[in-house]
Amino acid sequence: MGKAKINRRKISILILIILTTAFFRIPATFGAEKSFVNSLGMEFVSIPAGTFIMGSPMDETNRDKNEVQHKVKITKAFYMQTTEVTLGQWWSVMGKKFFGRRKGSKEMPVTKVSWHDAKRFINEINGPGGGGYRLPTEAEWEYASRAGSTTAFSWGDTIDCSKAMYGNNSKKSKECLGHVKSMGLEKDQPAPVKSYPPNRWGLYDMHGNVWEWNQDWYDAYPTTDIADPRGPESGIGRVRRGGSWFKHGHACRSANRNYAHPASKYQTTGFRLVWGEEKADIRKIDRWGVPDKEPER
Repeated sequence: MGKAKINRRKISILILIILTTAFFRIPATFGAEKSFVNSLGMEFVSIPAGTFIMGSPMDETNRDKNEVQHKVKITKAFYMQTTEVTLGQWWSVMGKKFFGRRKGSKEMPVTKVSWHDAKRFINEINGPGGGGYRLPTEAEWEYASRAGSTTAFSWGDTIDCSKAMYGNNSKKSKECLGHVKSMGLEKDQPAPVKSYPPNRWGLYDMHGNVWEWNQDWYDAYPTTDIADPRGPESGIGRVRRGGSWFKHGHACRSANRNYAHPASKYQTTGFRLVWGEEKADIRKIDRWGVPDKEPER
């Protein structure tokens, strides 16, 4: 009888372990799964390792001299968030509102967050033990934005108002105000994420909507081939990429570079995450949930 009780207890423990493992399943082999969604509702897609030409050719329209072309090798696959971090996701983790939009919903990209704010958000969701969430490097960002393309934008060499959120500034760059209105969106602000088509790799708003903080300090490009560049140890500002609703379309080119002081906060700037560590544990943020409404303040 005693042995039977012990065996039943062992079986119960084994079943519990199996069920727990199934519930908290994470990718066993990094890059084997094409996508995943965490408990904050953040969607991630796998970005394959590969080699690309970073920067722009001499004849690209509106090219800047800081876009010197050079070959870059991305040696490891990683996951990138399909959208910019949203207000709902930010509120869930940080518990307070940032006044980065005028009208909209929790699906708007969070803005008026500094580079340091973005890092605090990442530290919070990674938890005390650390984890795999981080900002993309500048090279990873351009590689993902291009999605295999060699043109100014992931779809070709020209941009129009149906492809991305830009020129939505009633005082300066006005070229898309009419189209934005026809979509039922508001002027002088970004659009909710996924309002425009994704690129070939399933990433939304890599062109326009809001500038996105990158991990790197800004610096001149190398002139030789390089693998997995991480930028200098210090610099004059942190890199921002992608252009925004405030600017003209040429600022949304894949190769266009920009930077800002890491403490600066703009209504034009947000961020998205990558998940790039093989042992990163998605269970670390299972305690978070996306709210149905704004937090009290």
